Amino acid sequence: MPNFEPVFTHSDINLVRVIITALKAHGFHPREDGPINAASFPGFSETDGYAIEVPSSEAEDARLLAGHLHEEMFR
Repeated sequence: MPNFEPVFTHSDINLVRVIITALKAHGFHPREDGPINAASFPGFSETDGYAIEVPSSEAEDARLLAGHLHEEMFR
């Protein structure tokens, strides 16, 4: 089983689900059990909302794409 790491957090679960779908469409492999409460990770708080995790080997690229997608959604 690969190690996973968080690549995106947001308080709106619906936005997080859209980002997960987009990541999958681009060939990334977010955790199948879906977003989890970001407070579960060191350095994150309850106000960070929900986190998307991908395998560590994909994290750098997935983080860039998720951030870019979020930026584009709110232009």
